[in-house]
Amino acid sequence: MTKVKDERSERLRQYMDECREKEHSESQLIAILHKAQEIYGYLPREVMDEIAHYMNIPTAHIWGVATFYHYFNLEPVGKYIVSVCMGTACYVKGAGKVLETLKKELGVEVGQTTEDKMFTLQEARCLGACGLAPVIMVNEKIHGDLDAERTAELIKEYRNRGG
Repeated sequence: MTKVKDERSERLRQYMDECREKEHSESQLIAILHKAQEIYGYLPREVMDEIAHYMNIPTAHIWGVATFYHYFNLEPVGKYIVSVCMGTACYVKGAGKVLETLKKELGVEVGQTTEDKMFTLQEARCLGACGLAPVIMVNEKIHGDLDAERTAELIKEYRNRGG
């Protein structure tokens, strides 16, 4: 193991120790998975196995939780996570065209990451910005009133920021 991995594993173990001290340690699983994703950037299989062993929780249960919630990533993600709102207001106002533009500009399908690890494309059910429809969220920033042209410009802006 590299020193970085050792440091990350130690940070995760310390957090799990804090959670085990609480009354129902298994109820802390989602918080532990969030912490692991924060530390590693996603949830590698080895990390979920380590959580299962350390917390004495069946691996199948951990996998079930990790795959049920949309927030968790089981594969590495790009620097910029681009989520396209496909809620009703966004869909009616052109989210489909925005999504097609993103697929073309990024050269990936939903759920994939660009080869340069700069962008990951995702769909979202609703981002809660219906008044700005259609919208996308890049990491934690909402961009609204989009069309194909503005979407392409936005991706170019993020590319210019670098990786």
